[in-house]
Amino acid sequence: MSVPQAQEAVPVSVFVQRLSATRRGARVARRLAVLQLDEWNVPYNSEGSETVALVVAELAANAVLHGRVPGRDFELCLRYDPAGTVRVEVSDTHPAHPVLSPEQADGGRGLVLVADLATRWGVQPRKGPGKTVWAECAVTRAKPVEDEGSLTPDTATPAR
Repeated sequence: MSVPQAQEAVPVSVFVQRLSATRRGARVARRLAVLQLDEWNVPYNSEGSETVALVVAELAANAVLHGRVPGRDFELCLRYDPAGTVRVEVSDTHPAHPVLSPEQADGGRGLVLVADLATRWGVQPRKGPGKTVWAECAVTRAKPVEDEGSLTPDTATPAR
Protein backbone atom coordinates (compact mmCIF):
# COMPACT_ATOMS: atom_id res chain seq x y z
CA MET A 1 0.00 0.00 0.00
CA SER A 2 1.47 3.35 -0.99
CA VAL A 3 1.34 6.36 1.24
CA PRO A 4 -0.18 9.43 -0.40
CA GLN A 5 2.26 12.29 -0.89
CA ALA A 6 1.45 15.58 0.72
CA GLN A 7 0.60 18.27 -1.77
CA GLU A 8 1.86 21.80 -1.35
CA ALA A 9 -0.95 24.26 -0.79
CA VAL A 10 -1.27 26.89 -3.50
CA PRO A 11 -2.34 30.23 -2.08
CA VAL A 12 -5.33 31.70 -3.87
CA SER A 13 -6.12 35.37 -3.36
CA VAL A 14 -9.78 36.38 -3.33
CA PHE A 15 -11.48 39.73 -3.83
CA VAL A 16 -15.27 40.05 -3.32
CA GLN A 17 -17.43 43.15 -3.68
CA ARG A 18 -21.17 43.69 -3.89
CA LEU A 19 -22.20 46.46 -6.26
CA SER A 20 -25.43 48.19 -7.19
CA ALA A 21 -27.10 46.68 -10.24
CA THR A 22 -26.71 49.89 -12.21
CA ARG A 23 -24.51 51.08 -15.08
CA ARG A 24 -22.37 52.84 -12.50
CA GLY A 25 -22.00 49.57 -10.58
CA ALA A 26 -20.82 47.83 -13.75
CA ARG A 27 -18.22 50.57 -14.39
CA VAL A 28 -17.02 50.36 -10.80
CA ALA A 29 -16.68 46.56 -11.09
CA ARG A 30 -14.30 46.95 -14.04
CA ARG A 31 -12.22 49.59 -12.28
CA LEU A 32 -12.03 47.60 -9.06
CA ALA A 33 -10.91 44.51 -11.00
CA VAL A 34 -8.04 46.39 -12.65
CA LEU A 35 -6.99 47.90 -9.31
CA GLN A 36 -7.06 44.50 -7.62
CA LEU A 37 -5.06 42.88 -10.40
CA ASP A 38 -2.41 45.55 -9.99
CA GLU A 39 -2.29 44.71 -6.26
CA TRP A 40 -1.69 41.08 -7.29
CA ASN A 41 1.20 42.27 -9.48
CA VAL A 42 -0.66 42.00 -12.80
CA PRO A 43 0.10 45.53 -14.05
CA TYR A 44 -2.25 48.05 -15.62
CA ASN A 45 -2.47 47.83 -19.41
CA SER A 46 -0.88 44.39 -19.50
CA GLU A 47 -2.56 41.81 -21.72
CA GLY A 48 -3.86 39.90 -18.69
CA SER A 49 -5.23 43.03 -17.05
CA GLU A 50 -6.98 44.13 -20.24
CA THR A 51 -8.46 40.66 -20.79
CA VAL A 52 -9.85 40.42 -17.25
CA ALA A 53 -11.16 44.01 -17.49
CA LEU A 54 -13.10 43.18 -20.66
CA VAL A 55 -14.50 39.98 -19.17
CA VAL A 56 -15.58 41.79 -15.99
CA ALA A 57 -17.14 44.58 -18.06
CA GLU A 58 -19.18 42.13 -20.14
CA LEU A 59 -20.33 39.97 -17.22
CA ALA A 60 -21.17 43.00 -15.05
CA ALA A 61 -23.08 44.64 -17.91
CA ASN A 62 -25.06 41.42 -18.38
CA ALA A 63 -25.83 41.29 -14.66
CA VAL A 64 -27.09 44.87 -14.78
CA LEU A 65 -29.01 44.65 -18.08
CA HIS A 66 -30.37 41.11 -18.02
CA GLY A 67 -29.93 39.81 -14.47
CA ARG A 68 -31.20 42.81 -12.56
CA VAL A 69 -33.89 42.32 -9.96
CA PRO A 70 -35.12 45.64 -8.53
CA GLY A 71 -33.61 46.30 -5.12
CA ARG A 72 -30.94 43.60 -5.49
CA ASP A 73 -27.21 44.02 -6.01
CA PHE A 74 -24.80 41.91 -7.99
CA GLU A 75 -21.53 40.49 -6.70
CA LEU A 76 -18.08 40.49 -8.26
CA CYS A 77 -15.61 37.86 -7.10
CA LEU A 78 -12.04 37.55 -8.39
CA ARG A 79 -9.89 34.55 -7.51
CA TYR A 80 -6.22 34.81 -8.34
CA ASP A 81 -4.10 31.69 -8.59
CA PRO A 82 -0.39 32.58 -8.78
CA ALA A 83 0.01 29.76 -11.30
CA GLY A 84 -1.44 32.23 -13.82
CA THR A 85 -5.25 32.20 -13.71
CA VAL A 86 -7.85 34.73 -12.60
CA ARG A 87 -11.37 33.40 -12.17
CA VAL A 88 -14.00 36.11 -12.57
CA GLU A 89 -17.41 35.39 -11.02
CA VAL A 90 -20.40 37.70 -11.36
CA SER A 91 -23.50 36.67 -9.41
CA ASP A 92 -26.98 38.13 -9.67
CA THR A 93 -30.36 37.15 -8.29
CA HIS A 94 -32.22 36.67 -11.59
CA PRO A 95 -32.97 32.99 -12.24
CA ALA A 96 -32.64 33.07 -16.07
CA HIS A 97 -29.38 31.66 -17.43
CA PRO A 98 -27.57 33.53 -20.21
CA VAL A 99 -27.45 32.07 -23.70
CA LEU A 100 -24.47 32.24 -26.03
CA SER A 101 -26.17 33.55 -29.18
CA PRO A 102 -24.29 35.75 -31.64
CA GLU A 103 -27.41 35.95 -33.83
CA GLN A 104 -29.40 38.09 -31.38
CA ALA A 105 -30.24 41.42 -32.99
CA ASP A 106 -30.31 43.41 -29.76
CA GLY A 107 -26.96 42.67 -28.17
CA GLY A 108 -26.11 39.16 -27.08
CA ARG A 109 -22.56 39.23 -28.39
CA GLY A 110 -20.94 39.88 -25.02
CA LEU A 111 -20.78 36.20 -24.11
CA VAL A 112 -19.20 35.44 -27.50
CA LEU A 113 -16.46 37.89 -26.54
CA VAL A 114 -16.13 36.27 -23.10
CA ALA A 115 -15.88 32.83 -24.73
CA ASP A 116 -13.11 34.11 -27.02
CA LEU A 117 -11.12 35.82 -24.24
CA ALA A 118 -11.46 33.24 -21.46
CA THR A 119 -9.82 29.86 -21.30
CA ARG A 120 -13.08 28.47 -19.84
CA TRP A 121 -16.43 29.92 -18.79
CA GLY A 122 -19.78 28.74 -17.56
CA VAL A 123 -22.88 29.30 -15.46
CA GLN A 124 -23.74 27.73 -12.13
CA PRO A 125 -26.59 28.13 -9.65
CA ARG A 126 -25.79 30.08 -6.52
CA LYS A 127 -27.00 29.65 -2.98
CA GLY A 128 -30.25 31.48 -2.76
CA PRO A 129 -31.90 32.92 -5.84
CA GLY A 130 -29.97 33.52 -9.04
CA LYS A 131 -26.84 32.34 -10.76
CA THR A 132 -23.12 32.92 -11.09
CA VAL A 133 -21.53 33.43 -14.48
CA TRP A 134 -17.81 32.71 -14.33
CA ALA A 135 -14.83 32.90 -16.65
CA GLU A 136 -11.19 31.94 -16.19
CA CYS A 137 -8.49 34.08 -17.80
CA ALA A 138 -4.78 33.45 -18.13
CA VAL A 139 -2.59 36.23 -16.72
CA THR A 140 1.11 36.82 -16.28
CA ARG A 141 2.50 38.55 -13.21
CA ALA A 142 5.13 41.19 -13.52
CA LYS A 143 8.48 40.23 -12.08
CA PRO A 144 8.75 41.15 -8.41
CA VAL A 145 10.93 44.20 -7.83
CA GLU A 146 13.72 42.12 -6.25
CA ASP A 147 13.93 40.00 -9.42
CA GLU A 148 14.35 42.97 -11.76
CA GLY A 149 18.11 42.86 -11.51
CA SER A 150 20.97 42.52 -9.16
CA LEU A 151 21.51 46.21 -8.53
CA THR A 152 22.18 47.12 -4.96
CA PRO A 153 22.27 50.66 -3.56
CA ASP A 154 26.07 50.60 -3.88
CA THR A 155 26.04 49.73 -7.61
CA ALA A 156 22.90 51.52 -8.74
CA THR A 157 23.32 54.35 -11.20
CA PRO A 158 21.94 57.61 -9.78
CA ALA A 159 19.01 59.18 -11.60
CA ARG A 160 19.82 62.36 -13.53
